[in-house]
Amino acid sequence: MSCWACHASELMSTTTEGRTPYTVRHKNSNGEKLESCYYASDAYEARLLAMEFNAYIKQHPNCIDSILQTKA
Repeated sequence: MSCWACHASELMSTTTEGRTPYTVRHKNSNGEKLESCYYASDAYEARLLAMEFNAYIKQHPNCIDSILQTKA
């Protein structure tokens, strides 16, 4: 394994440690259903992450249909 791969692997394990994957489902302006996955400590944090990384959700936070905890 290359040096970069080792560091990336270490970084992934430390950033997702204690976090659970959550699927955030929302509708866009055309009514299409979309999903995004975020590693978070709870559903509220997953919502905040979705708002931070998705401009449409940030402008329309009520477009979120559901936030589901998924298996890793």
